[in-house]
Amino acid sequence: MRFSTTSKELGEILVNMYRVINNKCTMPILYDIIFELKEDNLSLKASDNEVMLVTNITVTDVEGDGIFAVNAKNIMDAVKNLPELPLNFTFNEKESKVMVDYFTGVFCLPTDNATEFPSLSPINEEEAKSIIINESLLQENIARTIFAVADDELRPVMNGIYFDLTQECLAVVASDGHQLVRNKILSIMAIDEVNEGSFILPKKPATVLKSILKRDGTENVTITFDNSKLCIVAKNFTMTCRLIEGRYPNYNSVIPKENPNIVTIDRSALIAALRRVSPFANDTSQLVRIHLEDGKLELKTEDIDFATSAQEEIACEYYGITMNIGLKGTKTMEILNNISSKEIEIQLSDPSRAALMMPSEQPTDMDILMLQMPMLLND
Repeated sequence: MRFSTTSKELGEILVNMYRVINNKCTMPILYDIIFELKEDNLSLKASDNEVMLVTNITVTDVEGDGIFAVNAKNIMDAVKNLPELPLNFTFNEKESKVMVDYFTGVFCLPTDNATEFPSLSPINEEEAKSIIINESLLQENIARTIFAVADDELRPVMNGIYFDLTQECLAVVASDGHQLVRNKILSIMAIDEVNEGSFILPKKPATVLKSILKRDGTENVTITFDNSKLCIVAKNFTMTCRLIEGRYPNYNSVIPKENPNIVTIDRSALIAALRRVSPFANDTSQLVRIHLEDGKLELKTEDIDFATSAQEEIACEYYGITMNIGLKGTKTMEILNNISSKEIEIQLSDPSRAALMMPSEQPTDMDILMLQMPMLLND
């Protein structure tokens, strides 16, 4: 079996495939990537028994069909360090090895029996529900949400991104109990109650999807899911994974409904000011005291143990009562870095309730909201 491809195209795919593989696999074959050639289509497959990623590329100079398994790290390290040039693969089934030659050299790797590679059970068609979404829109929403996913052994349902399809919209949600992100995609909705559904996508496949989905992609992807598994089919790849089972908390119940105190401020200016004052905050709490009054937002930090402090003022539009609220500076910057608008709006009820942050102008067919729980101030 022979085929040719380029080091650049194959290298990018191998890096993405390697993200699926677990460092401590239960089966030796799961350290491998499967190469399967049929005519001019090369299929690459990687799995950790929870997530399976299959990517297809078109190859040239094909001779014969075949399948082999090769250690993922070895092939990735060899290919990604090459300049952009053609690669010629030759698989010798009798000797269980694959030889890769290129303009200035050659390397040879042992292969394993690909028939030992496990597969994930298919989606239950009777329970299956589907969502069709633009590739770039899905990537954007995962990227904007994933930072808020929890790492909580006691509440595993919080350790993923929640997709909630209703007749109103598709909501993409994540929360770690201290911050929450809720993206409403208003252009996608269930046509009736029967087609409503939800699932919790674990953090690992979400991270892989964030990397392999194209930010400027124009193609649609199809998400099919049942009660325990999910399959995403895109133009050049298919991902299957197990879902986190359980009921996600009612995220809408923690969002304050009435927030009469409203700040409109330049997002970049606020991030820059937070970066300047945060080094002077207590390392443990990272508390930033925010004082709000007409036309002004004031940031204060201090660390009593080391006798350090900082203070800075920023001009803003503020409509509401004079108020002091405490926020964790690192979390606030994380939220602001995941909002792309020039100006943001911060809505407040009182110092003891959550602060809502959102773009001052929402993107088309989107409703983006981020929430941060306040910290206690000792006034």
